[in-house]
Amino acid sequence: MNVFRLTGDLSHLAAIIILLFKIWTSRSCAGISGRSQILFALVFTTRYLDLFTTFISLYNSIMKIIYIVCSYATVYLIYTTFKATYDGNYDCFRIEFLVGPVGVLAVLLANGHYFYLHEVLWTFSIYLESVAILPQLFMITKSGEAETITSHYLFCLGLYRALYVVNWIWRYYSEGFYEMNSLVAGVIQTILYCDFFYLYVTKVLKGKKLEIPI
Repeated sequence: MNVFRLTGDLSHLAAIIILLFKIWTSRSCAGISGRSQILFALVFTTRYLDLFTTFISLYNSIMKIIYIVCSYATVYLIYTTFKATYDGNYDCFRIEFLVGPVGVLAVLLANGHYFYLHEVLWTFSIYLESVAILPQLFMITKSGEAETITSHYLFCLGLYRALYVVNWIWRYYSEGFYEMNSLVAGVIQTILYCDFFYLYVTKVLKGKKLEIPI
């Protein structure tokens, strides 16, 4: 554990809290991609199967449970409780075009050992997380704008991935250890956020509504 990973975890947790707060207080999931949330639920499910077999620390276990529970709670709120407010016409990204190729990539890149299936699922979750935000970004582009609180959610989520990239670089120089799949996936996801980061700094932080030309 280092300051970059801890800050990244806190940023990730903040993103989840902001999203749930937005949905629950506004009684609406307008502007939120249900498809992205389904992908995140799939990410945490496939990544944290070791929750039942491996204990690393209380902190680690609690964070895993929070991610899994909150991801499914978000999906539930979008598709049941506040289904009437869901923007299905804008949320039309074909997620099968992400899940399929990522699944093939996971099989090719996973390290073969005794827990091969677990390694495939873990690798799958790492690369799927790097592109899971695409339906949300596509939805914002299609609608042309995003609520300020949704922008805060996306910023915290992007910041989490950027900090994790720094975490891996730090671990390489301080411990001589790195995990290539995590580093590559983190860089990919951070790149996807670059345009959004620019718009966030130049518009949202100046009190303007985030609008994206279509």
